[in-house]
Amino acid sequence: MAHAHAHHHHHGHDHGGHAHGHHHHAPADFGRAFAIGIALNTGFVVVEAVAGFLYGSMALVADAGHNLSDVLALALAWIAAIAARRPPSGRFTYGYKSSTILAALANALLLAIAIGAILFETFHRLTEPQQPQGMAMMVVAGIGIAINTLTAMLFVRGQEDLNIRGAYLHMAADAAVSLGVVLAGAAILLTGLVWIDAAVSLAIVAVIGWGTWGLARDSVAMSLLAAPANIDLGEVRRHLAGFEGVAAVHDLHVWPMSTTETALTAHLVMPQRPASDAFLHDVAASLRTRFGVNHATIQIESGETACAPSCGAHC
Repeated sequence: MAHAHAHHHHHGHDHGGHAHGHHHHAPADFGRAFAIGIALNTGFVVVEAVAGFLYGSMALVADAGHNLSDVLALALAWIAAIAARRPPSGRFTYGYKSSTILAALANALLLAIAIGAILFETFHRLTEPQQPQGMAMMVVAGIGIAINTLTAMLFVRGQEDLNIRGAYLHMAADAAVSLGVVLAGAAILLTGLVWIDAAVSLAIVAVIGWGTWGLARDSVAMSLLAAPANIDLGEVRRHLAGFEGVAAVHDLHVWPMSTTETALTAHLVMPQRPASDAFLHDVAASLRTRFGVNHATIQIESGETACAPSCGAHC
């Protein structure tokens, strides 16, 4: 019965117009952005892969693989965004918000698989070289630049959501990669050097690998309920301890509920005065505005038995 001495709980997350401080939700029209992005890129993946095999360009095939992983990423992010809007039900008392974290994790896994497949085929081509057609590479990759840039622009807003940011970064990287293929095509036309195609393919793999590492690191941290990187726990503790009447802060926990929402629980020891609803509301509002915490649950203790055994080193 470690916390039976609690006097007052408060769950603070108003849903008024200013409720989420600087932590905005992605606009509702991202469904349309996802649909357009998926349709455009699926069509282009097929065209680019076929062209890559027809014209002997591994760089085009690698770029198609990169684009395919992004189509899958967009689909996962869209599904997760829909699931995150579903209301809480039954055992899922927080709803399905954390499905956005699972989507980011699955996305990183898909990218890793794409890297393996492209590397395998590239090394095969290095042992049995083909003469790629530079002009075909330039034309197809040029179309890719246009499609990827257009899709990236659809996700320019909503960068605070890991999945929307992921979609944007994938598409921006794809445009840059396609530019690399255009330059490779030009170099092959000018020099006739076959190895340029494989070298560009390996460079594309390096680009995908770099993005995958960042995404995997962030999504694994979120899956393990690590406090968001932009929140300094020491600063949160000092902020709570700074309220009038607060003698100590313990059992402070901050974790991501989804790729956009953060939750916090804390015990405040207040021996001199009981906390009013207004005080608790102010604490929750300040956490929201200063740290972007959407769901704050504060437990007030008198201090008489505040250091219960379960608190351990937190006291």
